[in-house]
This record gives sequence, structure tokens and C-alpha cells, in this order.
Amino acid sequence: MKQVFDESRRQLLKKVALGTVLIPIAVRTASAADLPLVSTDDPTAKALKYVEDVSKATAAKPGSKCANCALYQGAAGTAQAACLLFPGKAVKAGGWCSSWTPKPQK
Repeated sequence: MKQVFDESRRQLLKKVALGTVLIPIAVRTASAADLPLVSTDDPTAKALKYVEDVSKATAAKPGSKCANCALYQGAAGTAQAACLLFPGKAVKAGGWCSSWTPKPQK
């Protein structure tokens, strides 16, 4: 019986360790998806000349958009995600603002 107990304890410890690693990732993903989009009428958005569509930004450099900005917190391919400039709000991946900074090259 002792051997069965040891194996089940090991399984439990493995599951607890895996859960400890995966829960923060799941919470971060869920909370980013629940963030409201920043409005273009937001005072910070106006000050930074934020637009939801980069093609409407007159000062945007070719190829610049929120999705490839260092301040964008979303994974590649996400439609919207948090931005460090707008706490508690999300920006569209295809948007742009005057604080656009290219992501560092890996």
C-alpha cells in the first residue's frame, strides 16, 4: 500500500506544480480579453493621437502599428490587447499612436 500512496502523492504534486505555472497565464489571457477598448475620445488617446486604424494616422511611419509596438502587451496575432500607455484598457492591434516604439529585435 505504501507504494500506491507514494505514486498518488507524486501525481498530486505534479498537478499542483503544473497548475501553479498555468493559472497565472490563464488569468492574464482572460483579463486582457475582458479589457474595454480605449476610446479615441479618451484624453490620453487624444494627447497621443491614437487611432484605431493605422491607415487614418497621418504621422505613422510605414509598417508601424500597435501590434509591433514595444508597449503592446498582446501576443502575435491578437486582435486587441493591453497597452502600457492605457492602464486598464485595450488597444486594437491595427491601431497607432504617436508613442509607437518598435519591438526590439530578438
